[in-house]
Amino acid sequence: MESLDQIWRDYRTELLGFIRRRVGADMAEDILQDVFVKAHSRLHTLANADRIQSWIYQIARNTIIDYHRTRKSAVPLPGEMEQRAEHNDEEWRELGKCVLPMIEMLPEGYRDALLLSEIDGLPLKEVALRLNISLPGAKSRVQRGRERLKNIFLDCCHFKFDCRGKPIDWSPKESCARISC
Repeated sequence: MESLDQIWRDYRTELLGFIRRRVGADMAEDILQDVFVKAHSRLHTLANADRIQSWIYQIARNTIIDYHRTRKSAVPLPGEMEQRAEHNDEEWRELGKCVLPMIEMLPEGYRDALLLSEIDGLPLKEVALRLNISLPGAKSRVQRGRERLKNIFLDCCHFKFDCRGKPIDWSPKESCARISC
């Protein structure tokens, strides 16, 4: 079995490039050090010395994943998003009351597919059986129904979205009088 010094000499440069492509140059050296600390503490667990390269790269992949997980949770929310995190749930429940009336506005095929899949919670296979259509047909109707429902919501409400595209705020448009929720 190779010593850790030999592993360092054999894999350091390649491994550093591998890590750098996934986290950027500023953190690559730190993560590389973490990888070798973990490798040192786990060297006794390596059953097959012929698999040293794949073993060390697996440690690197896991360390990179850990880095991204901790970094994601440590990023502070911008001021506006912090306020939205405390957003009044009652307002979202009010918007939720509009879902059924909006689904009712859809053409029959889309309406039935959405009611069965989204409201009743049936699997698409069961939706297909109940509507007497193929499974791909049911998938298509549900997908198109969702898209039409989304457009109805966008026609009737102003939405603000976060950087991931999730709605963080909404308000009804004055011009939308066609739905009574």
